[in-house]
Amino acid sequence: MNKDTILKTISRRNFIRNTVIAGAGAVLIPSALTGCSKNDDDDKVNYQGQGFNEGVASFDPATDRVILWTRYTPASQETGTPEVLLDVAKDKDFKDVVASRSVRVDSNSDNTVYVDVTNLTSNTKYYYRFRSETTEAVSVTGETRTLPAAGQTNEVKMAVISCANFQAGLFNVYGAVAESDADFVVHLGDYIYEYQAGGYGSNDNTENLKRTHKPAGEIISLDDYRQRYRQYRSDEQLQKAHQLKPFICVWDDHEVANDAYKDGAQNHQPNEGDYNTRKMSAIQVWHEYLPARVQDNAKIYRNFEIAGLVNLMMLDTRIIGRDKQISYADYITPTGLNTNAFLAAWQNPQRTMLGAEQKAWLGTSLAGSNAKWQVLGSQVLMGKMYMPAELLLLVAQIADGSSNPEVLAQLNTLISQLVVIKTRVLQNDPTVTQQERARVDTVLPYNLDAWDGYPVEREAVFASANGKKLVALAGDTHNAWYSALTTVNGNKAGVEFATASVSSPGFEAIFGTNAATVAGFEQAIALLVNDLQYLNATQRGYVMASFTANEAKSEWRYVSTISTKNTTTVTGKTVTEV
Repeated sequence: MNKDTILKTISRRNFIRNTVIAGAGAVLIPSALTGCSKNDDDDKVNYQGQGFNEGVASFDPATDRVILWTRYTPASQETGTPEVLLDVAKDKDFKDVVASRSVRVDSNSDNTVYVDVTNLTSNTKYYYRFRSETTEAVSVTGETRTLPAAGQTNEVKMAVISCANFQAGLFNVYGAVAESDADFVVHLGDYIYEYQAGGYGSNDNTENLKRTHKPAGEIISLDDYRQRYRQYRSDEQLQKAHQLKPFICVWDDHEVANDAYKDGAQNHQPNEGDYNTRKMSAIQVWHEYLPARVQDNAKIYRNFEIAGLVNLMMLDTRIIGRDKQISYADYITPTGLNTNAFLAAWQNPQRTMLGAEQKAWLGTSLAGSNAKWQVLGSQVLMGKMYMPAELLLLVAQIADGSSNPEVLAQLNTLISQLVVIKTRVLQNDPTVTQQERARVDTVLPYNLDAWDGYPVEREAVFASANGKKLVALAGDTHNAWYSALTTVNGNKAGVEFATASVSSPGFEAIFGTNAATVAGFEQAIALLVNDLQYLNATQRGYVMASFTANEAKSEWRYVSTISTKNTTTVTGKTVTEV
């Protein structure tokens, strides 16, 4: 089967197989509600092995519907296709039941269940559970809520998260989000990592915490991806976050392979088989565990109109349309960077991150929304990270593994020199020489895997949002950032709230954890990168983004550790955009 046929087969597959209309027709009152069990007799079977071991979850809330999810492990004695009952109520005791229906467990989708429950009331909290009448297994009770319609609330609060590496440490951030007052969670990807046991993310705590990746090898096949998702969903704190908050999700690269694009990935090698087969397996399993309400499962970009205040547009900046990233390494010559060749490739107007179809959809969504805030769920940084060229080359060297004391000392010296020059420039010091000014004004994009690698398309998005209040949400980097979004002409287009990671290592993996060293690096980068207002380079956490008719607010919240269980957070930075 060729790659186009595979794509069409998977992408058109209907992953939302069950639909329940709340309040339509008679509500079933099965045994668990009446207190009577059909197995209360002498012939009762002692079922073994059954359960809802991966918990429950809810996804893609709307004003009148929400997707409810679980995974059911059948008892060893069960045969055929199991069915379970879904109960949905307005109270945790299930006295005010709005739906109780039998739904099918899909053995072809790793025994997952996903039900689109419709005809719900807007801005309302619901409780739900799954249970088997056959084996009497009952899931935990989940909590979810529908989105508010216009005028039903004066504030929308969303927890923004990304980058959870199971091997790196405990998911305290998920636990903190579960305990937060967020209305829902925006997950910007890297929900799993594809690396092998002992690979990226592993550290001194991995073995002690029993968080070595399963399966042991890098995940490539359909069964590999399923096993890895099951491992992640075994985590107590991730289960709690899904149990208590509805999620709106998109994928980034590690749901497939590192630095993925539409036709390949940095971490996919020829001996690992056909990339498109791997990609489609990854997409299938993503939808099995993180269902989204889309018509085509290869196209996860979609929007959510919330309370008349927010138009949340979830993008796919990774898989569906992205051209391969360019690399500085491809333009290095014996005499240095071939600047002309690099600039021609970098500014090529044909290069795309979104693809033509998604770009057109985004333009239409921006133009058609009257919401106060136009919010982009963009996996990768949109803000310009243009760094002095000589600093960029040294940082890149360190990022590649050359972080010995001599190189780090060289970095500190260079940063100190550049900070002094930039400070003098900002103070309009007349003694600044042309050569000095050139050192801080000659800048290059730091991360070509982000929007910085696709500057022409970024300008097109800014043009589509012209006159709108634009806020970009981002993850991917494992560090926290706050940036102004500016056009090529220097005009402000919006702001970006970028979250730290759940557990994946940030810059501390490169520069160490000495507080003074890290603080100096953070302050220097914020000074040297023109549009950057704030950087936290070492802590794990999430963004609480709040929107009212008058302001958009971001709180960067951090946990103190991922080595021991502790969900206490501190707010490291708060900004308000009006």
